[in-house]
Amino acid sequence: MPELPEVETTKRGITPFLQNQSVKKLSIHQWQLRWPIPKSVKQIEGQTITGVERRGKYLLLKTAPGQAIVHLGMSGSLRVCTNNEQRRKHDHVEILMATGALLRFHDPRRFGCLLWQAKGEPTHELLSRLGPEPLLAAFNQQHLITATRKRKSPIKNLIMNSNIVVGVGNIYASEALFMSGIRPTRQAGKLTHAECGTLVEKIKTVLQQSINQGGTTLRDFVNSDGEPGYFKQSLFVYGKQGEPCKTCNKPIKQIVLGQRSTFYCPVCQK
Repeated sequence: MPELPEVETTKRGITPFLQNQSVKKLSIHQWQLRWPIPKSVKQIEGQTITGVERRGKYLLLKTAPGQAIVHLGMSGSLRVCTNNEQRRKHDHVEILMATGALLRFHDPRRFGCLLWQAKGEPTHELLSRLGPEPLLAAFNQQHLITATRKRKSPIKNLIMNSNIVVGVGNIYASEALFMSGIRPTRQAGKLTHAECGTLVEKIKTVLQQSINQGGTTLRDFVNSDGEPGYFKQSLFVYGKQGEPCKTCNKPIKQIVLGQRSTFYCPVCQK
């Protein structure tokens, strides 16, 4: 699944083609994604996109009458094409701009979504309960201290909870915990205040590094130019079970935690 850096990379890639540009036509070739695409999304036609924003893993295309809410799901991607480029099998949605730029939403598994929120409506339920953005000041040591107190759940599960902080997916949770020296199975409530501060810092670091390098290379992920990201080459533990730890040389272990593959060094992480 594309994680926060992939979504941020996508946002940055498509923004120059959409920002302050008019939508000429919205073509929907498959109305049934994770949820049915509402017909109200057609209101975007003829409107100027005044902003392209990211909230967690959601992309928001803002216009005067409302905003389109896009989620890439398990295998989705957005890319900017020319109008004469042949549409691929799983290109389910196309947004043609007045400039001729064509934004295509490709989603083989159809776990992504395209929804509409009219201006003046309450915050969409998918966005209303999201925690703070990890790269902003609201996600800080005190926030994590408060969130972890008296919590018995593993710390990895807690930082992947979007109500606590958005966008820390499986890959980056494993990497940040390694960089912090914290074992993913540790009870969240047993982290010291100092460890909470370190973990916040490392989450910010690993996400920013990945954004700077273009996102993690996943099987289905490409950025808006059609090129894969390459942060995967810099990973310390994720997907490296049995390989020597880059710090202590002991083998990286893999376990299942919260139904997700989890990777850690049994020596460096306590």
